[in-house]
Amino acid sequence: MKRTLTLVLMLLMAATGMTQQVASRAKAMRMMSFSKPEYQIKDIKVYTDTMTVYSLSRYVIYPFGEWTSIEQFITGNKLHWYRESGYRKYFDSMEVSVNRMRRLDDSYIDMFYSIWTKKIELLHGYVSDSEVILANGMHVGMTKDEVFGVFFKRYPKSYTADIAVLKVVSGAGEVAEIYTFRGTKLKHIKIETAYKYY
Repeated sequence: MKRTLTLVLMLLMAATGMTQQVASRAKAMRMMSFSKPEYQIKDIKVYTDTMTVYSLSRYVIYPFGEWTSIEQFITGNKLHWYRESGYRKYFDSMEVSVNRMRRLDDSYIDMFYSIWTKKIELLHGYVSDSEVILANGMHVGMTKDEVFGVFFKRYPKSYTADIAVLKVVSGAGEVAEIYTFRGTKLKHIKIETAYKYY
């Protein structure tokens, strides 16, 4: 009897897990139908409190805009940045010049000039300063509805109620923007990249 009861409980737990996966996938497919065309969203995945959006838009690769020099970024951005320059190793033997642009609250952006793209590329970043505004108008302090409204025309509010992290990833997966919410407010933005070249 105990074995039968245990088996029934295990089957119920597995069925519940599959139902949740199907519900998450259905929610993701429905959200895709509401996406804005300029972001070219190709897939969405929802797992517990995280929504991952895969986008082919150049915005994801250049969230602060496209710049051809560090100086152009500093003057065009119209914010006071503290600049730290140094070198970092890539492929264990090659060193590249990396600039860390820092704000007083310890927000920072690591960037380098690419000889391949002739543009400033991002390596990492962490933004908690509400004065730092991304190229599409996104900034810390926005409401969750405002953030999702940047990527989607409309959507059922219940679909984002449990989402604490929105991760927007470029098509090839080389750049990810991670928007973390505390309650209904955007707490900080992280930028992660998989760049291994100069």
